[in-house]
Amino acid sequence: MDKVTEAIKRLNQQGARQPRVIIMGAGMSGILMGIRLLNAGLSNFTIYEKTDRIGGTWRENTYPGIACDIPSYFYTYSFEVNPNWSHRFPPGAEIQRYFETVFNKYKLAPRTRFNEEIINTQLIDGQWHIETANGLNDSADFLVAATGVLHKINQPSIQGLDSFEGPKFHTARWDHGVDLKDKRVGIIGSGSTAIQTIDPLSKLVSKLTLFQRTAQWVFPLPDKAYSATWIKLATRFPFLGKSLYKTYKFLFEKSMGIAVTKPCLQRSILTKLCHWNLARVKDLELRKKLTPDYLPGCKRLVMSMPFYSAIQKPNCSVVTEQIEKIESNGVRTKDGQLHELDVLVLATGFDGFAFMRPMSMQGLNGLTLDDAWKKGPQALRAMAIPGFPNFFMLIGPHSPIGNHSLIAIAETQTHYIMQCIEKYMQGDFDFIEAKQQAVDDFYTSVNEALPNTIWTTGCQSWYLDDKGIPGLWPWSPQQYAKEMKVANFSQYHLTKA
Repeated sequence: MDKVTEAIKRLNQQGARQPRVIIMGAGMSGILMGIRLLNAGLSNFTIYEKTDRIGGTWRENTYPGIACDIPSYFYTYSFEVNPNWSHRFPPGAEIQRYFETVFNKYKLAPRTRFNEEIINTQLIDGQWHIETANGLNDSADFLVAATGVLHKINQPSIQGLDSFEGPKFHTARWDHGVDLKDKRVGIIGSGSTAIQTIDPLSKLVSKLTLFQRTAQWVFPLPDKAYSATWIKLATRFPFLGKSLYKTYKFLFEKSMGIAVTKPCLQRSILTKLCHWNLARVKDLELRKKLTPDYLPGCKRLVMSMPFYSAIQKPNCSVVTEQIEKIESNGVRTKDGQLHELDVLVLATGFDGFAFMRPMSMQGLNGLTLDDAWKKGPQALRAMAIPGFPNFFMLIGPHSPIGNHSLIAIAETQTHYIMQCIEKYMQGDFDFIEAKQQAVDDFYTSVNEALPNTIWTTGCQSWYLDDKGIPGLWPWSPQQYAKEMKVANFSQYHLTKA
């Protein structure tokens, strides 16, 4: 148990005031925030979830081949090692089961309101008031947004999209009722999701066409299956899983965590390995199509060994010609060719800058979130927004989310929030609000550091806002954890009612 949790427990035993907390979202970070509160003896909170189940990303995405691109033993809560992973890169269904297991272990269901989508939040007389789509109202001292990064689907704007007569769906809304066996399937999009689907679909469909706008670098980190013997050992000896957690955390921090933030040896090695992997494509014309025109890491690296083997199968093809329009029976590209299809899959990703939206928010003096973010989403160290006291974000703008475990980032952020709650319980403030000057200083530093990162070397990705600025932490994940270890209250207005 960490010192902050122990301190809050003592305050609670001494009769200190308990804050009322509302958590928006029952995905990975929302569950974590609930556990943090419970472990500290704080029970006056509610998690609001818009659907009927927990899970967030791993609940909504069930497409064939879905897996995390972070090793399974690192993609866990540090305090809840899972010995039952079947592979190095965990399949989506296993991740969902893991979160469900943890959710049930900590008995969070009685503190969760399902099928209650929050549509409006407003600060009234020092309290955060929420309203759900069903008309439910609630209020709290603290509001924590655990709404995730990738939840608002990007629907492509393509002429004639609605005219396609066959089954059509986004990868995040995969229709498992559609029989794909021996069908002609087209996939629009070439990001991580699309690439993960290629291998399983190639074994099932008669023809698979990947409509690729941008080629991806694919890193050759092999997946491996964990044997039944290993799973038994990891179950009996939990230190094995904890050791792997530390090992993968160290490797990712010392390799990709550094490679993407500055020119270095790690970046050179990463580049060479990606080129080596691409060379496995023997057909030179196909290899040319699959060769990106930017540096590895500029877009989030895809981890896949089977992709290049699968895309070379006779029933698979890559189309790089631009799409002109969708017709009733297929996709017509600008060279005039009609690619006839039975099923159309949209692997067009998400809006990485939506955060809490489309929910509306009003802070001090009626300040809306849209007004606060006129220049784009900004938050002090990814968590706090001026004009919105006692409000915190998890995995907010400029979090360290490039090829790193979001769980590790969320653990750092929830620990930070608990420090604020400790100070609130001590009676040092009623309201904590990020200073605008602190935010300005933070973004001055961010903008000075971004040119050294791989994300500004020339590519289009969901990392970039509409001005082409990456919404990422431009330093190492280790630096983020170090700077966030102790809350810097000089960057906030601390006021009493």
